[in-house]
Amino acid sequence: QVQLVESGGGLVQAGGSLRLSCAASGRTSSFLGLGWFRQAPGKEREFVAAITWNFGSTTYADSVKGRFTVSRDNAKNTMFLQMNNLKPEDTAVYYCAAARIGVRGYDIWGQGTQVTVSS
Repeated sequence: QVQLVESGGGLVQAGGSLRLSCAASGRTSSFLGLGWFRQAPGKEREFVAAITWNFGSTTYADSVKGRFTVSRDNAKNTMFLQMNNLKPEDTAVYYCAAARIGVRGYDIWGQGTQVTVSS
C-alpha cells in the first residue's frame, strides 16, 4: 500500500521561503510522477507543480513559475517543493499526490500541510 506524508508547512511572512517535503512509502516502483496541489479556504483545489518519477521532468502552474521549484530524491522516496518569495495568496493547504502506472490521474493523496503567508 502506497502512502504519502507531507511536512514542512508553517507560518511565514510575505517574501519568505518554505520547503515542503512529501515522503512516500510502499510500492513506489509504480509511480509515474508526483504532484503538488493546494486548496485555499472557499476555493477549488488547484495544481501547483509536478515531476515525473524517472526522468525528473517538471511542470508548474503559471502562478508559481519562477518562485517555486519541485524536485525529488528517488533514493529517499521523497519529493520537495521549495517555495520562495511567498505571497499571501499562496496561503492554502498543500497536498502531494501520486500518479501510478495503469491508473488514470492522481489516485494517492497525502493528508496535507498548512502554509500560511502573512502580509
